[in-house]
Amino acid sequence: MKNKPKKKKSVNLISLGCAKNLVDSEILLGGINQTNLDIVKDPEDADTIIVNTCGFLDIAREESVNTILEAAELKNTG
Repeated sequence: MKNKPKKKKSVNLISLGCAKNLVDSEILLGGINQTNLDIVKDPEDADTIIVNTCGFLDIAREESVNTILEAAELKNTG
């Protein structure tokens, strides 16, 4: 009996905040690229969503919370 090949898990990365966060996100994606994970552009297609954010400013914290809640809603509906 042959084992079925395992489907690769997928990950989506949402980067919020300043240019430094974008650089951090690119470094993180480079590390993920070296694993057995698929990087997908659409959060709805991802098994896991990573939100890289900053809480330095109140408006940034609010955007972060809203984005995390939206990502959690995708998990609840999908």
